[in-house]
Amino acid sequence: MPTLEIDGQSLTIADVVRVARNAPGYVTVRLSAAAQSRVQRARELVEQFVREGRVVYGVTTGFGALKDQLIAPEHLLDLQRNLIVSHAAGVGEPLPEEAVRAMILVRANALAAGYSGLRLETLAALLELLNRGVHPVVPAQGSVGASGDLAPLAHVALVLIGQGEAVYRGERLPGGEALRRVGLAPVVLAAKEGLALTNGTAMQTGLGALLVHDAERLCQVADIAGALSLEALQGVPDAFDPRLHAVRPHPGQQQVAAHVRCLIAGSTLVCSAESASSKVQDPYCLRCMPQVHGAVRDAVAHARRVVEVELNAATDNPLIFGDGQAAAISGGNFHGQPLALALDFLGLAGTVLGNISERRIDRLLNSGGLLPRFLVSEGGLHSGLMLVQYMAAALASENKVLAHPASADSIPTSAGFEDFVSMGPHAARKGREVLRHVTSILAGELLVAAQGIDLRWRAAPEARLGVGSAVAYRLVRERVPFLAGDAVLAPLLAAAQTLVADDGFVAAVEAAAETQ
Repeated sequence: MPTLEIDGQSLTIADVVRVARNAPGYVTVRLSAAAQSRVQRARELVEQFVREGRVVYGVTTGFGALKDQLIAPEHLLDLQRNLIVSHAAGVGEPLPEEAVRAMILVRANALAAGYSGLRLETLAALLELLNRGVHPVVPAQGSVGASGDLAPLAHVALVLIGQGEAVYRGERLPGGEALRRVGLAPVVLAAKEGLALTNGTAMQTGLGALLVHDAERLCQVADIAGALSLEALQGVPDAFDPRLHAVRPHPGQQQVAAHVRCLIAGSTLVCSAESASSKVQDPYCLRCMPQVHGAVRDAVAHARRVVEVELNAATDNPLIFGDGQAAAISGGNFHGQPLALALDFLGLAGTVLGNISERRIDRLLNSGGLLPRFLVSEGGLHSGLMLVQYMAAALASENKVLAHPASADSIPTSAGFEDFVSMGPHAARKGREVLRHVTSILAGELLVAAQGIDLRWRAAPEARLGVGSAVAYRLVRERVPFLAGDAVLAPLLAAAQTLVADDGFVAAVEAAAETQ
């Protein structure tokens, strides 16, 4: 059984995806020896502060606007429990299991950095929720993304103390019962521990890691679908010439141009040099793929950089430092603004990717005579693939609403003391919805492009696809047949969606394209 050791310093997006999207036990998560030492040292400092009677926010005081309320020593444990109970105020549909697993892993890694001051046994218990498959029921709404993702993380911690609800092996149970079934005892929180479990950006970061992974795959799929559309529409490959992109050297633009060149290498369906005089250039949705897809790639790369930093950041408050004079330093590392901006940008980039794909779908269905209208031979009697563009247009338009930046907003909380918040969780949830829509739009383009290629082959059966696009076409056709007439499109689109969402689809196409 593979083991992932977390240390607060080296967690990757790939690690989050591997833990979140596989069954419990597929990867066992453990704390590294170095992290254990740091966590233990920070815990000793918290206990020292309590013994000395220091005033430490959230340890010997109340929270938020109640920061000036000192707590008697005999109530310090009650303070931490009360924090969890009072902050578990989420609403809405529960987050999906993969998002909850990502949250737990991200929060555990932040705590492993050794600046939060909780006990080793409490952190170990949090990891055991992951390892044993106890998934707290976490309502998706209720966090404003500052002071951490308080409500979502409180719902996780609620199960840790034997309350709330959790899903275990598909059954929704009281939190205490879920713990009992896997042999875990409820945790009695010590000083600082309730605050440490809730005061961080784990929801935003966990969802952000999954979003970056998915967005990177969709960037690859968009190039693949675009290459198939280029061949179905006898596109001009000059637009991908490396000399063109060398003089405007945006990284993403150059990557996309090179990618499409590899995908269509050897194709005889694109416009040849001999026939280029009759077709000087293509519409923007084909010709500007490097510029548009490339800009999206650059936006996703920015989101990756932000999420990678946040994955290994200490996002608690106060943070415990033992170098030199021991200190509990209050600040704002819990604030989600870096993530909010990056995830808004990611959602906007996804919207653009869906928009240009929808335009290629429309071009394939209304090609100006190269292909039958709506890609069906007996138009009128049959409507063909007309409604694929309707679907894509509906989702592209919905994405334009979702692309409004969550980070443009702020609303005061805690009696105005926490007076500027990030709305990062909103950006993450919107981004997830945008990418779900883009998955469907790209599925529609693959379906339509494959139909167009089949119709091209009827006129030129000897024509060849590119080395990469040929593999993509074959994989599409393994799931979706050629349509000689009208058929129910929903299940065909669903089959294409599973292909777009499969990392193996991209891997198979890339393996062929990389031979060039």
